[in-house]
Amino acid sequence: MESNGLSGSMPPELPEVETVRRGLEGRLKGRTIDHLELRRPDLRFPFPADFQAMLLGRTVENIDRRAKYLLIRLDNGTTLMSHLGMTGRWTLKEEDSEIEGPHDWVVMHLDNGERAVYSDHRRFGFMGIFHTADQEQNRFLAPLGPEPTPDHLTPMDLAEGLRGRRTAMKAALLDQRTVAGLGNIYVCEILYRAGVSPRRSATSVAGKSGVTKRVSRLTAATHDVITEAIDAGGSSISDFVDVDGDLGYFSHSFQVYGREGQPCVKQGCSGTIRRIAQSGRSTFYCPKCQH
Repeated sequence: MESNGLSGSMPPELPEVETVRRGLEGRLKGRTIDHLELRRPDLRFPFPADFQAMLLGRTVENIDRRAKYLLIRLDNGTTLMSHLGMTGRWTLKEEDSEIEGPHDWVVMHLDNGERAVYSDHRRFGFMGIFHTADQEQNRFLAPLGPEPTPDHLTPMDLAEGLRGRRTAMKAALLDQRTVAGLGNIYVCEILYRAGVSPRRSATSVAGKSGVTKRVSRLTAATHDVITEAIDAGGSSISDFVDVDGDLGYFSHSFQVYGREGQPCVKQGCSGTIRRIAQSGRSTFYCPKCQH
């Protein structure tokens, strides 16, 4: 359980996973898996039966993402799904690079001599494989709501996801059925930019019908925060680095997260950022301009 705003490992959220996806796509697409090492029988869950055999000799056709899941599309109509959990990390290594570390559990040897290495010292991540055509029935992917990006999330989508729910807005946005891929950091930033209190009930934000002003502001703030975070390569405040070991820089743009006791940055607001605990997680907000 999180004890303060910035301590402990923070799980990768959608912008971090998208950053990893882009890095993997540039180096794995078109490559064939010559050999796969599994250095333990499980991560969070056991690896599927015949996991190595199903991947051996397969060529990577594309790499997609759904929420916080990496979807590595293979040439036989199957998809390798990878979830990073709290501390999972994919690293791409050259043929003559250094040996792997003590928490590197999956080593994918490619036909060009490179290796894609999955490490995870807490082992909360997991992998699976499914027929690509069956994605809508996958137990992890089927319940997910719309992506938080401009081409997927509309104000009406958000209004319908919030309407009738008496839970607090913070919890509603963290619910992956409402919007897929949002986590604690970005929900704090979204609510702050939209001027919506994390304590306000979701149904009061959505109203009884149509699209309220608060929902419109929340939708726009979601688009802006996620787009900016992806462009910045995500946020590195604990373990996150991309596939080449580089940091994400959106943490330099935080307007509220981790700023307890500091002045609100909104023009004309004299408030001070507060931190409260909601469902065991730190919420940062300005009580003066978030209503």
